[in-house]
Amino acid sequence: MSTCATLVLDRVEGDIAVLLVEGQTVELPASALPEGASEGEAFALTSLGRPSTSAAEDRLARLRQRDPGGTEFDL
Repeated sequence: MSTCATLVLDRVEGDIAVLLVEGQTVELPASALPEGASEGEAFALTSLGRPSTSAAEDRLARLRQRDPGGTEFDL
């Protein structure tokens, strides 16, 4: 599923960029902006969906194989 938001560069204050997103202000490092970006310029932020979590799930499964849990310790 693809979603899109419009971001408008309001201003740059030192190394911080202030953007307007759906009536809210968002700050991020100015270095994250495309080269040559200027105040008033609009950007489209597009998401094509969530990143895959299969690598994390595979890692967790391998860890569970080594230690299934349930071990009790008397302290």
